[in-house]
Amino acid sequence: MDIFLISENQVKQSNEIPDAIPLKGFLWIDATHEEVAADPEAWRNAITQATGTQIYDPHMTDALNPNHPSYFDSTQDYGMVVFRKLMLNGSGNGNGNVSDTGVQSASTKGDAPTADATDTDTGKRRIPAALSKLATQPVTFLIMDHALITVHERYSRTIDAARTRLLDHCNKPEKAPHPTRLPASPEDLLLRLINAMVDQYLDLRQPLTTQLDRWQRALLDPRRPFKDWMALLDARIELRKLENLCEEQHDAMQELRDYFVDLNDGIEISRANDLLLVRINDVMEHITRVLNHARRLESSIESAVQIHFSAVAHRTNEIMRTLTVITALFMPLTLITGIFGMNFEVMPLLKNALGFWLTIGSMALVIVVMLVFFQRRRYLESQALDRR
Repeated sequence: MDIFLISENQVKQSNEIPDAIPLKGFLWIDATHEEVAADPEAWRNAITQATGTQIYDPHMTDALNPNHPSYFDSTQDYGMVVFRKLMLNGSGNGNGNVSDTGVQSASTKGDAPTADATDTDTGKRRIPAALSKLATQPVTFLIMDHALITVHERYSRTIDAARTRLLDHCNKPEKAPHPTRLPASPEDLLLRLINAMVDQYLDLRQPLTTQLDRWQRALLDPRRPFKDWMALLDARIELRKLENLCEEQHDAMQELRDYFVDLNDGIEISRANDLLLVRINDVMEHITRVLNHARRLESSIESAVQIHFSAVAHRTNEIMRTLTVITALFMPLTLITGIFGMNFEVMPLLKNALGFWLTIGSMALVIVVMLVFFQRRRYLESQALDRR
C-alpha cells in the first residue's frame, strides 16, 4: 500500500496511513485487492482514522468484487466510482508480457499476430489478439474531501505510471522545474487516472479496425471460401462486450459529473471547478468515441456477412444458369436421338445413306439456333459484361 501527501508544489510518500489529514493538500491512498482482503476491517478502521470517514459495508463488498461493473454511488461523506479498465492480459496472471491494452507484445512471440496467423497445435486460424484479449478488471475510487482512495488488482499500468510520476516529484528538489503540474484535488487526480484508462480503449481502435478489414477481405475473397465462422462469431461477441462496457462507463461518468455539479451547487464557480467539468466531459467524449467505434465495427461485420452471402448466392445463380443452358441445349438432342432409337421397321432416313449426316446436321442446327436465341435473350452474358 502506498500513501502520498500531495500539496501544491510538493509530494511526500509514506508507508503508513497518517492519523489525520494534513491541513494543506490531500492524501492519495493506493491499495490492492489482496491488501484490503487480508484484513478488511483493519484497513477500513485505518481509513476512518486518517480521513474521519466510515466506509459502508456494501461499498467494501463492491470494492473487493472482481466482477463488479462500472458504476457510481455517493453518500453524504464520500463518492464511490468503480471503473473497469483493460487488464494486463487475458488470464490476469500479471507476468508483464502483455500490455494493458490486452495485445500481446511482439517481444514474447516474435511478430505481432495477424488475421492469417495459425495455431501450430490445431492448424486452425486463431482469433485476433486485439479481439480475444478484451478482459477487464475493476478499479475502485473513493472520493473524500481531502483524500482519494484507490483499490485495484496487483498489476495496473495506469496506477504504476501515476505513482512513478509522483515519486519523481518526491526525488527532485523543491525548486527544480517539473514537466507536469501536480493534481490540485482528489477529484483532479481521479479524472487524470480515469482519462489514462480511457485512452487505452482509444488505442484499441486502430488494431480493431485493421483486423476487421482483414475479416471483410477474407469474407469477400472468391478464391478462398471462408470457414472461420466461429472465430468471426467470437470477434462479434467481443465487440458487443466492448459496447456494453463503454455504456456502463459512460453512465458512471455521467453520474459522477452530476455529483460534482451538485457538490458545488450554490458555491461560487471557480476555475478549478470548471476544469474538473472540462476534464470529465473530455473523458465522457472519449468513451463515446470508443462506443461509436465499436458499434460501427459491429455493423461492418454484419454488412460484410450479408455481402458474403449475397456474393455466394450470386455465384450459385451463375452456376445454375450455366447448368440450365447446358440442359436446355441437350434436351432437343436427346429428343432426336430418342426418336431415331425407336425399333420401327419403317422410318424416314433410316436406310438412307445420308441419314446419319442429315440427323447430325439438324442437331447442330438446333444448337446454333438455340445459342443465338439465348444470346439475344442475354442468357449467356459473361460477368465482365454484366459489370459493364
